[in-house]
Amino acid sequence: MRDLGAGFGYLMKGQRWVGRHGRWFGFGLLPGLVTLVLYAAALAALAWGAGDLVAWATPFADDWSSPWQGVLRGTLTAFAFVFGLFLAVITFTAVTLLVGQPFYESLSEHVDRTEGGDVPGSGLPLWCELWISARDSVRILLRVACYGVLLFACGFIPVVGQTVVPVVGFCVSGFFLTEELTAVALQRRGVELKERLRLLRGRRLLVLGFGVPLTLAFLVPFLAVFLMPGAVAGATLMARDLVSPPDEDAPAPARQAAHPGQAPYGFRKD
Repeated sequence: MRDLGAGFGYLMKGQRWVGRHGRWFGFGLLPGLVTLVLYAAALAALAWGAGDLVAWATPFADDWSSPWQGVLRGTLTAFAFVFGLFLAVITFTAVTLLVGQPFYESLSEHVDRTEGGDVPGSGLPLWCELWISARDSVRILLRVACYGVLLFACGFIPVVGQTVVPVVGFCVSGFFLTEELTAVALQRRGVELKERLRLLRGRRLLVLGFGVPLTLAFLVPFLAVFLMPGAVAGATLMARDLVSPPDEDAPAPARQAAHPGQAPYGFRKD
Protein backbone atom coordinates (compact mmCIF):
# COMPACT_ATOMS: atom_id res chain seq x y z
CA MET A 1 0.00 0.00 0.00
CA ARG A 2 3.00 2.29 0.46
CA ASP A 3 3.35 2.44 -3.33
CA LEU A 4 -0.04 4.15 -3.59
CA GLY A 5 1.23 7.07 -1.53
CA ALA A 6 4.52 7.08 -3.42
CA GLY A 7 2.69 7.31 -6.74
CA PHE A 8 0.65 10.26 -5.52
CA GLY A 9 3.88 11.78 -4.23
CA TYR A 10 5.37 11.76 -7.75
CA LEU A 11 2.29 13.59 -8.99
CA MET A 12 2.74 16.27 -6.34
CA LYS A 13 6.50 16.51 -6.96
CA GLY A 14 5.83 17.13 -10.63
CA GLN A 15 3.40 19.94 -9.86
CA ARG A 16 5.89 21.48 -7.44
CA TRP A 17 8.65 21.21 -10.05
CA VAL A 18 6.72 23.24 -12.63
CA GLY A 19 5.71 25.62 -9.86
CA ARG A 20 9.39 26.36 -9.29
CA HIS A 21 10.06 26.66 -13.03
CA GLY A 22 7.31 29.00 -14.19
CA ARG A 23 8.67 29.40 -17.73
CA TRP A 24 8.38 25.67 -18.33
CA PHE A 25 4.88 25.64 -16.88
CA GLY A 26 3.74 28.21 -19.44
CA PHE A 27 5.64 26.36 -22.18
CA GLY A 28 3.84 23.12 -21.32
CA LEU A 29 0.38 24.72 -21.32
CA LEU A 30 0.26 25.37 -25.05
CA PRO A 31 -0.41 21.81 -26.37
CA GLY A 32 -3.09 21.22 -23.74
CA LEU A 33 -4.93 24.40 -24.67
CA VAL A 34 -5.07 23.42 -28.33
CA THR A 35 -6.26 19.90 -27.53
CA LEU A 36 -8.82 21.17 -25.01
CA VAL A 37 -10.54 23.29 -27.64
CA LEU A 38 -10.78 20.30 -29.99
CA TYR A 39 -12.15 17.98 -27.29
CA ALA A 40 -14.61 20.54 -25.97
CA ALA A 41 -16.08 20.87 -29.47
CA ALA A 42 -16.28 17.07 -29.86
CA LEU A 43 -18.00 16.54 -26.48
CA ALA A 44 -20.42 19.38 -27.16
CA ALA A 45 -21.33 17.74 -30.46
CA LEU A 46 -21.81 14.40 -28.68
CA ALA A 47 -24.03 15.95 -26.02
CA TRP A 48 -26.08 17.68 -28.73
CA GLY A 49 -26.52 14.64 -30.94
CA ALA A 50 -26.43 11.68 -28.53
CA GLY A 51 -30.22 11.57 -28.20
CA ASP A 52 -30.75 11.45 -31.98
CA LEU A 53 -28.01 8.85 -32.33
CA VAL A 54 -29.63 6.59 -29.72
CA ALA A 55 -33.08 7.04 -31.31
CA TRP A 56 -31.62 6.04 -34.68
CA ALA A 57 -29.92 2.98 -33.13
CA THR A 58 -33.10 1.78 -31.34
CA PRO A 59 -35.88 1.77 -33.95
CA PHE A 60 -37.45 -1.22 -32.19
CA ALA A 61 -38.44 1.10 -29.33
CA ASP A 62 -40.42 3.54 -31.52
CA ASP A 63 -43.72 1.91 -30.59
CA TRP A 64 -42.96 1.41 -26.92
CA SER A 65 -45.31 3.07 -24.49
CA SER A 66 -44.29 5.65 -21.93
CA PRO A 67 -42.24 5.58 -19.76
CA TRP A 68 -40.28 2.60 -21.08
CA GLN A 69 -39.15 4.24 -24.31
CA GLY A 70 -37.84 7.25 -22.40
CA VAL A 71 -36.16 5.09 -19.76
CA LEU A 72 -34.35 2.98 -22.36
CA ARG A 73 -33.24 5.84 -24.58
CA GLY A 74 -32.42 8.12 -21.68
CA THR A 75 -30.23 5.42 -20.12
CA LEU A 76 -28.47 4.69 -23.41
CA THR A 77 -27.94 8.41 -24.05
CA ALA A 78 -26.35 8.81 -20.63
CA PHE A 79 -24.13 5.76 -21.19
CA ALA A 80 -23.11 7.06 -24.63
CA PHE A 81 -22.00 10.38 -23.15
CA VAL A 82 -20.23 8.70 -20.22
CA PHE A 83 -18.46 6.36 -22.65
CA GLY A 84 -17.43 9.36 -24.77
CA LEU A 85 -16.18 11.13 -21.66
CA PHE A 86 -14.26 7.99 -20.65
CA LEU A 87 -12.56 7.88 -24.07
CA ALA A 88 -11.90 11.62 -23.90
CA VAL A 89 -10.10 11.25 -20.56
CA ILE A 90 -7.98 8.41 -21.91
CA THR A 91 -7.23 9.86 -25.33
CA PHE A 92 -6.71 13.45 -24.15
CA THR A 93 -3.23 12.67 -22.88
CA ALA A 94 -2.28 10.68 -25.99
CA VAL A 95 -3.46 13.40 -28.35
CA THR A 96 -1.94 16.19 -26.24
CA LEU A 97 1.39 14.38 -26.08
CA LEU A 98 1.31 13.81 -29.83
CA VAL A 99 0.45 17.46 -30.54
CA GLY A 100 2.99 18.68 -28.00
CA GLN A 101 5.74 16.10 -28.56
CA PRO A 102 8.54 18.67 -29.01
CA PHE A 103 7.25 20.70 -26.03
CA TYR A 104 7.04 17.77 -23.62
CA GLU A 105 10.31 16.24 -24.81
CA SER A 106 12.05 19.50 -23.94
CA LEU A 107 10.24 19.68 -20.60
CA SER A 108 11.14 16.09 -19.71
CA GLU A 109 14.77 16.59 -20.70
CA HIS A 110 14.98 19.70 -18.53
CA VAL A 111 13.56 17.75 -15.57
CA ASP A 112 16.29 15.14 -16.10
CA ARG A 113 18.89 17.87 -16.32
CA THR A 114 17.84 19.65 -13.13
CA GLU A 115 17.67 16.36 -11.20
CA GLY A 116 21.26 15.51 -12.09
CA GLY A 117 22.94 12.65 -13.90
CA ASP A 118 23.06 11.95 -17.61
CA VAL A 119 20.27 13.27 -19.80
CA PRO A 120 19.28 10.41 -22.12
CA GLY A 121 18.42 11.12 -25.73
CA SER A 122 16.88 8.86 -28.35
CA GLY A 123 19.29 9.96 -31.07
CA LEU A 124 16.34 9.83 -33.49
CA PRO A 125 15.02 12.60 -35.76
CA LEU A 126 11.80 14.32 -34.72
CA TRP A 127 9.70 12.70 -37.42
CA CYS A 128 10.78 9.25 -36.24
CA GLU A 129 9.96 10.08 -32.61
CA LEU A 130 6.53 11.33 -33.69
CA TRP A 131 5.92 8.13 -35.65
CA ILE A 132 6.89 5.92 -32.70
CA SER A 133 4.74 7.99 -30.33
CA ALA A 134 1.73 7.86 -32.67
CA ARG A 135 2.16 4.13 -33.26
CA ASP A 136 2.38 3.34 -29.55
CA SER A 137 -0.57 5.62 -28.79
CA VAL A 138 -2.75 3.75 -31.30
CA ARG A 139 -1.77 0.45 -29.68
CA ILE A 140 -2.67 1.80 -26.26
CA LEU A 141 -5.96 3.24 -27.49
CA LEU A 142 -6.94 -0.11 -28.98
CA ARG A 143 -6.36 -1.72 -25.58
CA VAL A 144 -8.36 1.05 -23.92
CA ALA A 145 -11.20 0.65 -26.41
CA CYS A 146 -11.42 -3.06 -25.62
CA TYR A 147 -11.60 -2.34 -21.90
CA GLY A 148 -14.10 0.43 -22.57
CA VAL A 149 -16.47 -1.81 -24.51
CA LEU A 150 -16.24 -4.49 -21.82
CA LEU A 151 -16.89 -2.01 -19.01
CA PHE A 152 -19.71 -0.41 -20.96
CA ALA A 153 -21.40 -3.80 -21.28
CA CYS A 154 -20.81 -4.58 -17.59
CA GLY A 155 -22.42 -1.27 -16.71
CA PHE A 156 -25.83 -2.84 -17.36
CA ILE A 157 -25.33 -5.41 -14.60
CA PRO A 158 -27.48 -4.37 -11.61
CA VAL A 159 -25.56 -3.03 -8.60
CA VAL A 160 -22.17 -4.15 -9.98
CA GLY A 161 -22.55 -1.81 -12.94
CA GLN A 162 -23.12 1.17 -10.65
CA THR A 163 -20.45 0.36 -8.04
CA VAL A 164 -17.62 -1.93 -9.13
CA VAL A 165 -17.51 -0.98 -12.82
CA PRO A 166 -16.82 2.77 -12.26
CA VAL A 167 -13.99 1.93 -9.84
CA VAL A 168 -12.44 -0.51 -12.31
CA GLY A 169 -12.89 2.06 -15.06
CA PHE A 170 -10.95 4.70 -13.14
CA CYS A 171 -8.18 2.19 -12.40
CA VAL A 172 -7.92 1.25 -16.08
CA SER A 173 -7.91 4.93 -17.03
CA GLY A 174 -5.25 5.72 -14.42
CA PHE A 175 -2.97 2.90 -15.55
CA PHE A 176 -2.98 3.81 -19.23
CA LEU A 177 -2.83 7.53 -18.47
CA THR A 178 0.37 6.90 -16.51
CA GLU A 179 1.74 4.79 -19.36
CA GLU A 180 1.21 7.62 -21.82
CA LEU A 181 2.89 10.15 -19.54
CA THR A 182 5.89 8.03 -18.59
CA ALA A 183 6.36 7.15 -22.27
CA VAL A 184 7.88 10.61 -22.83
CA ALA A 185 10.84 9.80 -20.58
CA LEU A 186 10.98 6.04 -21.12
CA GLN A 187 10.92 6.24 -24.90
CA ARG A 188 14.00 8.47 -24.78
CA ARG A 189 15.66 5.72 -22.74
CA GLY A 190 14.95 3.14 -25.43
CA VAL A 191 12.21 1.34 -23.49
CA GLU A 192 9.75 -0.11 -25.99
CA LEU A 193 5.99 -0.29 -25.38
CA LYS A 194 5.99 -3.96 -24.41
CA GLU A 195 8.72 -3.39 -21.82
CA ARG A 196 7.04 -0.23 -20.56
CA LEU A 197 3.83 -2.14 -19.88
CA ARG A 198 5.76 -4.93 -18.16
CA LEU A 199 7.61 -2.40 -16.02
CA LEU A 200 4.41 -0.59 -14.99
CA ARG A 201 2.48 -3.81 -14.29
CA GLY A 202 5.25 -4.76 -11.89
CA ARG A 203 4.45 -1.63 -9.84
CA ARG A 204 0.65 -1.43 -10.24
CA LEU A 205 -0.03 0.33 -6.94
CA LEU A 206 2.62 2.96 -7.70
CA VAL A 207 1.07 3.51 -11.14
CA LEU A 208 -2.47 3.71 -9.76
CA GLY A 209 -1.40 6.10 -7.02
CA PHE A 210 -0.15 8.42 -9.74
CA GLY A 211 -2.76 7.86 -12.44
CA VAL A 212 -6.11 7.51 -10.65
CA PRO A 213 -6.02 10.90 -8.84
CA LEU A 214 -4.89 12.49 -12.11
CA THR A 215 -7.77 10.82 -13.98
CA LEU A 216 -10.25 12.14 -11.43
CA ALA A 217 -8.72 15.61 -11.67
CA PHE A 218 -8.94 15.49 -15.47
CA LEU A 219 -12.73 15.21 -15.16
CA VAL A 220 -12.81 18.82 -13.96
CA PRO A 221 -13.13 21.13 -16.98
CA PHE A 222 -9.91 22.98 -17.89
CA LEU A 223 -8.00 21.42 -14.98
CA ALA A 224 -6.32 18.87 -17.24
CA VAL A 225 -4.64 21.65 -19.22
CA PHE A 226 -3.06 23.17 -16.10
CA LEU A 227 -2.01 19.81 -14.66
CA MET A 228 -0.40 18.43 -17.83
CA PRO A 229 3.01 20.15 -17.48
CA GLY A 230 3.33 18.96 -13.87
CA ALA A 231 2.05 15.50 -14.83
CA VAL A 232 4.80 15.16 -17.46
CA ALA A 233 7.38 16.36 -14.93
CA GLY A 234 6.10 13.93 -12.28
CA ALA A 235 6.05 11.04 -14.75
CA THR A 236 9.64 11.83 -15.67
CA LEU A 237 10.63 11.72 -12.01
CA MET A 238 8.87 8.37 -11.68
CA ALA A 239 10.59 7.04 -14.80
CA ARG A 240 13.98 8.07 -13.40
CA ASP A 241 13.39 5.96 -10.31
CA LEU A 242 11.95 3.00 -12.22
CA VAL A 243 14.77 2.91 -14.73
CA SER A 244 18.43 3.24 -13.73
CA PRO A 245 21.76 2.97 -15.55
CA PRO A 246 23.01 -0.62 -15.62
CA ASP A 247 26.07 -1.75 -13.77
CA GLU A 248 29.25 -1.09 -15.74
CA ASP A 249 30.31 -4.65 -14.97
CA ALA A 250 27.16 -6.08 -16.58
CA PRO A 251 27.51 -8.03 -19.84
CA ALA A 252 27.48 -5.95 -23.01
CA PRO A 253 24.04 -7.19 -24.23
CA ALA A 254 22.45 -5.91 -21.02
CA ARG A 255 23.84 -2.45 -21.73
CA GLN A 256 22.87 -2.37 -25.40
CA ALA A 257 20.52 0.47 -26.26
CA ALA A 258 17.23 -0.13 -27.99
CA HIS A 259 18.04 2.51 -30.65
CA PRO A 260 21.33 3.37 -32.34
CA GLY A 261 23.11 6.28 -30.76
CA GLN A 262 21.12 6.09 -27.53
CA ALA A 263 22.62 5.82 -24.07
CA PRO A 264 21.94 2.33 -22.67
CA TYR A 265 19.59 1.91 -19.75
CA GLY A 266 18.37 -1.06 -17.76
CA PHE A 267 15.58 -1.85 -15.32
CA ARG A 268 15.63 -1.92 -11.58
CA LYS A 269 14.58 -5.22 -10.13
CA ASP A 270 12.20 -3.74 -7.61
